[in-house]
Amino acid sequence: MKNKAIAIMTFSVLILASCNQPKEKKVEVVEEANVKTVNLEERGEYLVSIIGCADCHTPKKMTEMGPVPDMDRYMMGFDSSGALPPIPENVPLGPWALFAGDLTAAVGPWGTSYAGNLTPDKTGIGNWTLNQFKKAIKEGKYKGLDNSRPILPPMPVEAYRHLEDDDVEAIFTYLKSLKPIENIVPAYTPPAS
Repeated sequence: MKNKAIAIMTFSVLILASCNQPKEKKVEVVEEANVKTVNLEERGEYLVSIIGCADCHTPKKMTEMGPVPDMDRYMMGFDSSGALPPIPENVPLGPWALFAGDLTAAVGPWGTSYAGNLTPDKTGIGNWTLNQFKKAIKEGKYKGLDNSRPILPPMPVEAYRHLEDDDVEAIFTYLKSLKPIENIVPAYTPPAS
């Protein structure tokens, strides 16, 4: 019995001692966020690529695999040295829209629109400010100017309205780094009456 009482007392002392010990402090390890510096030009190149800007703003050349962007004329828009073929009379514009073979011009119920020169030449975006570029991309303002006509189809302004300002700046920075190409794109042509 004496051994049982000693065992119970020892057990009780151990329990009380463990309850009175200071609790372990949990140390939270806070790691610094992996902050990487964003290179605007590289980010812009990536965005231009995935958004597909060259699909319409770069003339194509025909290869065995079909049309591919002509990198010597990258982002110059509709090649003003060429002309659009005549619009077939049997195609009703309204339910149909037509594209030039290299996708740099489109004809539809809005008239005829031409892909703009996005190179940093003065005939492209060379004289544009970042603010003008933002207005053009996010608000659909022609040349980014207040009180100008809207940018016309097929430019997907409705989708681009949601771009973050940082992404628009990155695209602008990248486009400004390209080789300037002199190319005065024809003016928009309203629909024939």
